[in-house]
Amino acid sequence: MSHDRRALARPVRALAPLAALGMMALAGCAAGGADEAALGTEENPVQLGVVGASEPYWSVYEEAVEAEGIALEIVDFTEYTQPNPALSEGELDINQFQHIQYLAEYNESSGDDLQPIGATAIYPLGLYSDKYDSVEEIPDGETVVVPNDTTNQARGLLVLQSAGLIALEDGGSSLSTVDDIIEDESRVQVNAVDAAITVTSLPDVAAAIVNNDFLGNAGLTAEDAIASDDPSDPTALPYVNIFAVRADDIDDEVLNQLVEIYQSTQEVLDGVQESAGGTAVFATTPKDELQTALADVQETIAAQ
Repeated sequence: MSHDRRALARPVRALAPLAALGMMALAGCAAGGADEAALGTEENPVQLGVVGASEPYWSVYEEAVEAEGIALEIVDFTEYTQPNPALSEGELDINQFQHIQYLAEYNESSGDDLQPIGATAIYPLGLYSDKYDSVEEIPDGETVVVPNDTTNQARGLLVLQSAGLIALEDGGSSLSTVDDIIEDESRVQVNAVDAAITVTSLPDVAAAIVNNDFLGNAGLTAEDAIASDDPSDPTALPYVNIFAVRADDIDDEVLNQLVEIYQSTQEVLDGVQESAGGTAVFATTPKDELQTALADVQETIAAQ
């Protein structure tokens, strides 16, 4: 998911997980005729849900949106589990905090049908080594570690496959595990460990897939990676961060304009890049491709 986080020019509504929906529901009742006004007007501003609205680029984005004549309110949530239910229940018009894989898992578990309408960025997951300067230098038979949580394990394995270190059954997927490694076609052994341990394992293994959250404390930067996601690789598409809406709103003109403003405002992109420590790779993948990718991931999940 995106690492979306100083105060907005206008007040941002920070909502606690359970109180949030009730408060917004009451606000909707009090608004009376707001639903009759066109979306994006002062009487009915677009409600955009994010996690971490204190990042400076959100205030820049808000100003850019309003410069186009669209009224916008950014609703800040404290937990990743909240923006999708709020969108589903109509308390938001759109949200931006997750990648396709996360949305697919939400839709499958909830029976919902939220859909992506635009891409923001992918934050590459990297392979790091204390011993080798390139993937090619890693000797056959060495050990590499990956995170053991479902999403990052699969993603890490796809990075290793892309780097030529392993082969995965059926080409791998966003649900691959170490059990899917084809040993006689792979150059290295792979162990799955807690994500926080991957970076501390570096002295003992050939290389490790390390989440961006743990790089700073280890004195590493994204530039130190010897391999990472290739955003142009179809297997990386589930990890592209997105704007999501209810299925009935995928063609809404105002909501799609919000995506265009985000993607075309350089000051916003610069702010996102600063917040991400230079790791963001921006994407403008068409929404139909995003929706196809979502359907494919959901199908894979449902088949498990």
